[in-house]
Amino acid sequence: MITSIVLAGGKSLRLGRNKYLETINGQSLIERVIDQLKSVSLRILIVTSREQINLPAAGEAEVLVDLYPGKGPLVGIYTGLLAAESSHSLVVACDMPFLNIELLCYMIELSQDFDAVVPKLGKGKVEPLHAIYSKSCLGSMKALLEHDQLEVSRVLDTVRVRYVEQAECQRFDPQLLSFININCQSDLELATMLAVETR
Repeated sequence: MITSIVLAGGKSLRLGRNKYLETINGQSLIERVIDQLKSVSLRILIVTSREQINLPAAGEAEVLVDLYPGKGPLVGIYTGLLAAESSHSLVVACDMPFLNIELLCYMIELSQDFDAVVPKLGKGKVEPLHAIYSKSCLGSMKALLEHDQLEVSRVLDTVRVRYVEQAECQRFDPQLLSFININCQSDLELATMLAVETR
């Protein structure tokens, strides 16, 4: 079993309200994510900003505050990895309503010999917020944070990465629904429709 880290510190600027509270089939986005992660997780950590610390619907998950405020998802991953008890942690965003357990289990199986396991879709489009990171990434992450180099993909240039190619992902998730995330109202409407179709 692995630690799961859910990133929930974003400002939801495009949606205009806290995205993790938006509901699909009567369940908030963050509740959906936590429910999906329970079967693969030793422990679930939600990393958020100090402004959002009173996160409703955290349930059995533990809530942590970003160690470096306002530095985006990289600091969320760093904060979660520091707190994790397992050597590797699964990282996902709070607005991914269609996580695929079989794909996640496949990535977990691959992770033991690597510092990171990251899906790569299409023309080199990596998905660093649906990935596995080991504690061995902490040094690189801290150095990047201290130099305000905040792109998560920069970490991947400094560690041993196993990329999971699109065809591999599609063995478990043919439509690649795992990588849908909610940024605006139309995304939420599409996800609500898909949730009905895939029930």
